[in-house]
Amino acid sequence: MSIGWIVFIIGTIGWHIGMYGMFKKAGIEPWKALIPFYNTWCMVQKMELPKYWFYLQFIPIAGQFITIWICIKFVEHYGRFDTLHHAAAVFFPFLYFPYLGYSKTERFAGKKVVDNYKKSAAREWIDAAAFAVVAATIIRTFVFEAYTIPTPSMEKTLLVNDFLFVSKFSYGPRIPNTPIAMPFVHHTMPFVPVKSYSEAIQIPYTRWFATPVKRNDVVVFNFPVNDTLINDPIVDGQQQFGSQTTYYKVVRDLGREETWNRYGNDIITRPVDKRENFIKRCVAVGGDVLQVVNGKVVVNNIPQPLFPQSEKKYILHTPANAYMDKENLAALGINARLDQQGELNQIDQTNWLVNITNEEKPNLKLPAGYTISDYITEQDKELFPYYDTTHHWSADNFGPITIPQKGSTIELTPDNIIKYQRCIEVYEGNKFENLNGKILINGVATTKYTFKMNYYWMMGDNRHNSLDSRYWGFVPEDHVVGKASLIWFSWEGGPRWKRLFNTIK
Repeated sequence: MSIGWIVFIIGTIGWHIGMYGMFKKAGIEPWKALIPFYNTWCMVQKMELPKYWFYLQFIPIAGQFITIWICIKFVEHYGRFDTLHHAAAVFFPFLYFPYLGYSKTERFAGKKVVDNYKKSAAREWIDAAAFAVVAATIIRTFVFEAYTIPTPSMEKTLLVNDFLFVSKFSYGPRIPNTPIAMPFVHHTMPFVPVKSYSEAIQIPYTRWFATPVKRNDVVVFNFPVNDTLINDPIVDGQQQFGSQTTYYKVVRDLGREETWNRYGNDIITRPVDKRENFIKRCVAVGGDVLQVVNGKVVVNNIPQPLFPQSEKKYILHTPANAYMDKENLAALGINARLDQQGELNQIDQTNWLVNITNEEKPNLKLPAGYTISDYITEQDKELFPYYDTTHHWSADNFGPITIPQKGSTIELTPDNIIKYQRCIEVYEGNKFENLNGKILINGVATTKYTFKMNYYWMMGDNRHNSLDSRYWGFVPEDHVVGKASLIWFSWEGGPRWKRLFNTIK
């Protein structure tokens, strides 16, 4: 078990033990302190706060410091108003709450004491809010962060509008590269298209209690090729570039000079910690040899396990007179997805393109005359590392390719230069020169290179609908944000109750 999980478990147990005692002193049935969210509902009721404070906790990101503010207000009902006690409640609740709950010298004073306290209402709000913001910022930076699934690339392991907790401690908390930044904002201010951070102070990559990513972890990371992007305006509700069409793809299509002539005013750069957040499954780690064979991931010549909710495309073959709609497919055991026009994806009169999960496939109910076959993608020139057409790589038949490992050394052959030059030059910050086949790194001629970081290969569980490492390459360890650990909320026209508090596998 990692140090992060040990700290998290100890902190959680201490918090709840303390609240158990505090509830008992406050005249609230103490078992209620052990139930998430119900405990804050009981605190709001006991303190006679407006009920909307409870519901504000469910706002992504901002809800974290609302919860902290409610706890600070509860501490004030024990007659503790000074800065020292508020600081203890924010930074050491697993120690301070047990002290309030079980110390014979502490008692629940109630609302009357709070009403009689002489500090102005404005000052009280400012103090409590300041502590809540500081605490939530620290928690978000070093412990865990809320994250929302924006695309279907991880379906059906994760669904669009799943709200996750991402553990920063699982791989060790990463110190921000740009510490001067607006709290709770990633890279752009809300409502105003300006940067939310300053690069006046930049901290080199530093990670405390570093633990490597494990194969098959679901990982949140900064999009590696988002260091340079065309930050174009949104047109008809859609951003034309950004992560879908990267700056580097435009350069490959148009050439660098034409790209800058067309989009130079919109081309910007971002530091590592301010690049877009992506979520994928780590299918290979540093030192692994990865290959995709007919859609199946093979690592070090070993076929990898299929995850139950992972899905891919298949071709459903039907009789010529068969009528297919969403309901008819559901009767076959296929949960069909519609295309952008709201229709089924029909290839021709007898063939349909359908998504099927690994869990659904063995349970299909196909009548006589109905069969399915694998859908295998064709050669794709947009795949990393953008070889010429003689290699015939596709999303379903890819590699083999070796994932760089910290301390490993490679020969700088023409093939390796194509694969690893970006790692050497951009991610590891070296000056790379190729002078008619003679390689200079930082001005020194060499035929070898030793990697400074571990790298990872990330792929979406929805293998035919995922912009992942097959298209843009390796993820360096300094881009890793954290491990997706828990679905705390999910929404699709209403709460998806069955997904609440599910762990992520």
